[in-house]
Amino acid sequence: MESKSADATGIAQNPEALAEALTRRGHVALSWDEIEPVTLPNGVVASMYRVGLPEQDSSPTVFKVYFPPDCVIEAHTHDCDYSEIILEGSQKVGAQWHYPGDIRIGLANRGYGPLVAGPEGATVLFFFADGRWPAITIGKNDGSTLNADMIAEHFEAR
Repeated sequence: MESKSADATGIAQNPEALAEALTRRGHVALSWDEIEPVTLPNGVVASMYRVGLPEQDSSPTVFKVYFPPDCVIEAHTHDCDYSEIILEGSQKVGAQWHYPGDIRIGLANRGYGPLVAGPEGATVLFFFADGRWPAITIGKNDGSTLNADMIAEHFEAR
């Protein structure tokens, strides 16, 4: 589906242009289709934007993430509060299954997981209170399913 935004194509890919447009106009309109996703080795596909100016670490951060069927993400935590909404599919967090419309709210530095996508996969919208979203391993996990460095590098390069 083509974006109906009036903003120039590519503004989502250029943080400087996005910041300039926000500063000049006070708002911009984008589509998820205009935000370049990162595809991780485990098949997870993530897109991200910041609420407000993209260079401000204090800005809330929003991710739309697709987890392929039966994908497992190890237990982890984050350095900031967060919330998530299941948009499509299903996802098991710890021992509880979540379905479209379900909302989870989490506090910083409180571990959760593992996450297991259902047989149809899962699309989840994450809201992080600020730029301290990168996943942090907990327990004996090694971070291999988190790919936090790869995600951070992708979005910092834009």
